[in-house]
Amino acid sequence: MLARRGFAAEILETDVNPLVYGELRIPGASRTILWYAHYDGQPFDPKLWKQESAFKPILRDGRMEDGAKELPNFASLKTYPSGARVYARSASDDKAPIIALLAAIDALRASGQQPKSNVRLILDGEEEASSRGLISSLPKYKDKYRADIMLALDGPLHSSGRPTLAFGGRGIATLELTVFGPKFALHSGHFGNWVPNPAMDLIQLIASMKDDTGRAVIEGFYDDVPPLTAEEKRILASVPDDPKELMQFFGISRTDKVGGSLQEALQYPSLNVRGLRSAYIGSEARTVIPESATASIDIRLIKETDPDRMIRRVLDHIRKQGFYIVDKEPDDAIRAKYPRIVRVTSGSGGATFAGTKAYRTEMNHPASLEITNVIQRTWNEMPVRIRTVGGTVPMAPFAETFGFPIISVPVVNFDNNQHSENENLRLENL
Repeated sequence: MLARRGFAAEILETDVNPLVYGELRIPGASRTILWYAHYDGQPFDPKLWKQESAFKPILRDGRMEDGAKELPNFASLKTYPSGARVYARSASDDKAPIIALLAAIDALRASGQQPKSNVRLILDGEEEASSRGLISSLPKYKDKYRADIMLALDGPLHSSGRPTLAFGGRGIATLELTVFGPKFALHSGHFGNWVPNPAMDLIQLIASMKDDTGRAVIEGFYDDVPPLTAEEKRILASVPDDPKELMQFFGISRTDKVGGSLQEALQYPSLNVRGLRSAYIGSEARTVIPESATASIDIRLIKETDPDRMIRRVLDHIRKQGFYIVDKEPDDAIRAKYPRIVRVTSGSGGATFAGTKAYRTEMNHPASLEITNVIQRTWNEMPVRIRTVGGTVPMAPFAETFGFPIISVPVVNFDNNQHSENENLRLENL
């Protein structure tokens, strides 16, 4: 795809998965734009997809949840109904923006024009797995990554559907907590009320981390958050969120009380339980006291919150609840000595904690103002300007290494089921 459009394209080897890189030099250009996108996607459960395979795209004439029907042989269609959507893993996150960028270059050339800036493009193959290869490649390929500005093609448009710019993204740190009970599952009738249940211990531990308004009560959790200025509050308030509409769309009747609005909530770190597992449920349920219970937790970070410091705060809180922390299965001596034991790992298969830092380009930066004006002039309306989006992309190492501004230019529809089942792309967003 890149070579056909005149890019000098190559594979960049890394310590893990390789990267795809392309460069399009424009005669006389005095500026270079580095574009970022990723071509990998989240894991999926085939049983939860309403089609033969998540990797075999289908087209529906609208949103599946609204009763849209599949359109057979869609590749042979010359036109598509308004609202049609492609359903496939990675359709929106993040293959569609790659196609959108190349289509834009095609459209320029079809109109007798060309980009005014040199174009450099990185396609990441493991963004959903912390982009280890990309981050480790910075020293090796520093000259290829040099630019005046970095534009990230990731994330959805605002729910209003208006053109959107995002000037920062949350970081992430992950933890996996496994609370131990008996060495093997026990009959709940014979030993209930006597042998402690690790699932109950885990539930109580997690419940101790937040109050009933959704605010984290872990000591120091919000200490690094600077107060918003009056101008920042004004810009956040200008984002046209509709809380009632969102709540109806999500099927909820209350919200957490961290910040005065959704946009203000995104300016704070968050603590989320992303998965729970213990013993069996449904038709497989057994009357046992399980041997363990596990919770997977993510901490979403803002620019001012360091991942290591946030993890230490969570670990300190766990200890204050009376738990002894281990990094592997406890032996008999540990079990005999400590009444409450929890294994804490990174949540990514290891005991070494790591996190992806957040980043933010200030909205009054000259590059921010320039791209805002370009979008406004092109679409004849002011774009929705989001100070920090909830998603995590590996931009902070680029900001730290090169110092250039980084801005996200979303393409895909808001309701694309990103990271979930039945991911989709509204074709009109291309």
